[in-house]
Amino acid sequence: CFYNQKVLQKAFGEWKEQWTVCREKKLSLRADNHYRHLLLNLIFKSWRAYVCQQQGKRNKCYVAESHAKRQILLRTWQRWLLYVGVQRTKHGMQTVALAFRERSCLRISWAVWRRQQYQKCSGHKMNILALQHWAQSLQFRAWLQWQELYLHTQNEKQKETRAVTHHQHWELRRCVGAWLGYLNLHRVKKRQNEVAQEFHRSRTLRRCFSNWQLSWECRRTVQAHQRDLEKQAARIALWRAFAHWKHYVVLCVEEAQQCEVAEKHYKYHLLVLQKYWNRWKSRL
Repeated sequence: CFYNQKVLQKAFGEWKEQWTVCREKKLSLRADNHYRHLLLNLIFKSWRAYVCQQQGKRNKCYVAESHAKRQILLRTWQRWLLYVGVQRTKHGMQTVALAFRERSCLRISWAVWRRQQYQKCSGHKMNILALQHWAQSLQFRAWLQWQELYLHTQNEKQKETRAVTHHQHWELRRCVGAWLGYLNLHRVKKRQNEVAQEFHRSRTLRRCFSNWQLSWECRRTVQAHQRDLEKQAARIALWRAFAHWKHYVVLCVEEAQQCEVAEKHYKYHLLVLQKYWNRWKSRL
């Protein structure tokens, strides 16, 4: 019974040590998941701030465009009012000239004045057309520059969107990999618990066996448990399990030898007692 208790205590100590290692791995995995979740939250907040900033830029561009259109309309309206004033002045001058012509009947002076007036009107019209052409060319250049800047901004925005999407996919893939690793670790832990429970039940049922059969069953159970651990555990715990198993085998051999010596001593003690009992009975 003392031998069985020692064996169960050693087996439970090894199982408890393995359970502690698995628990530490589980805590580290939870910490990694929490860090990844926090990192994804920060990335999402940064992306949302960037989207708000881009939206503000677009609104500013729309406001600037509407302001430019209003300024162009205002300048056009002012020039049109100036042109109307000039036309009214011209009309008044033409009316005065006609009246002067009717009054003076000086055809030569009228012809000279009309020629000069025509030249002035032609020069003024040419100046107006030149100003309009210059304003249109400036508007066209400004429109081309704004269009080029808008296309460049759109390309940069698409690149940043693709980069953010790629980063999100990469983070999601890494999280899924970590989650799958956690599931595999949980399955390994569950399998180890089942193996430990099965080992405890088998030890409880084999208490009535002999010492040699118990030692042989213990070695076979430990070997089966070691094979399961070699299939599921990592390379880091391999040498440790092997060292424990080797030490356990040495202890089993030593305990088996001690039991054999104790059994021989007990038989010898019984023979001595029987001898002295026979002598006492004969003397009695």
